[in-house]
Amino acid sequence: MTDKTGLTEVSTETSTVSADSAVPTAPATTDASSPTAPETGSVAEVPLTTDQLEREGDIAADYIEEFLDICDLDGDIDIDARNGRAYLSVKASDADNLRVLSKPETVNALQELTRLAVQNKTGSFSRLILDIGGSREAREAELATLVARAIERIVAGSREADLPAMSSYERKLVHDIVAASGGYRSESSGEGRDRHTVITAA
Repeated sequence: MTDKTGLTEVSTETSTVSADSAVPTAPATTDASSPTAPETGSVAEVPLTTDQLEREGDIAADYIEEFLDICDLDGDIDIDARNGRAYLSVKASDADNLRVLSKPETVNALQELTRLAVQNKTGSFSRLILDIGGSREAREAELATLVARAIERIVAGSREADLPAMSSYERKLVHDIVAASGGYRSESSGEGRDRHTVITAA
């Protein structure tokens, strides 16, 4: 069995992935961007211990390893625990190897399935974050650009600037970016899939 922090040794001959046939099964649950997913300004939940987060990471790594095997893809799986979440990063020496999986929509879908797999094993809601081929760093850069444009609208005279609907994790990133910008504040507005961030001058 492949070490969680090592290389998953599989062939790279397959270039396409079927979402219906390739994904290991997991039970159904609510969407992670629903009000049940914690974020800035929501009621704080009891933080998980480091051991619990490491267990989440191990379970998630097993699930992703199986997924990569099914897809005939190579990937280094790294596990980390920070800010009360387990983080799983999948990287490859050949960037093209994970290109089909690193698209934002694909990463988000696979993250939800991985969370479900973890929840099925632990019995607790998972806030695990999955990164494939640097997809999260790319998304953070996009969010920083969105915040910068929103601030430009406020400087130009707008009272506030609304960003598109996002997951609780992305809204948390936006809150952090706005807080670091100085002179502006942000808060979440809306319900369910329509929940988004509103930026105003402080």
